[in-house]
Amino acid sequence: MTSPAHFFPALLLTAALLAAPAATQAQTAKPKAKPAGAAKPQTPPPAPAPKVDETKIQAQAQSLTQNLKQALGLTPQQEAKVLDINQRCIRQVEVARIQYRQDLRKMNEVVEDIGSSRLTLLKDVLSPAQFNKYQQAREKKMGVPSQAASQGNAVPGLPPGRGE
Repeated sequence: MTSPAHFFPALLLTAALLAAPAATQAQTAKPKAKPAGAAKPQTPPPAPAPKVDETKIQAQAQSLTQNLKQALGLTPQQEAKVLDINQRCIRQVEVARIQYRQDLRKMNEVVEDIGSSRLTLLKDVLSPAQFNKYQQAREKKMGVPSQAASQGNAVPGLPPGRGE
């Protein structure tokens, strides 16, 4: 007698093989003509976007934009563009938090993509000097070592003078 662990895969394979001829016949059969008055099947409407707190989004975007204005000396035109970028990105993050609250890995992936997109958008709005200043402050805040700071440090676990 075969064990249940070996029985189920064999049963699934048999069922797939038996269903295959019916599936190929269904694909080659001529479709039946529909009566003239028959209605097309309704496709369900797309799921509504998750509800987000627009007041909270506006407040966060305004605060973030003011911080950047003070730190980078944004022009009024830059300030308007940065505010728009911040509003869109914060809204996208809030939607992702609601939509993927059960799948943290997917949420983190989406939020990281939004952050990368925001960085690209900001780079297009800021001058090179402003963007460099922003990047340096961002790296300092996030604890990411800059390229210059990490050069010359010994490789962990090797004695000094080796692996530099």
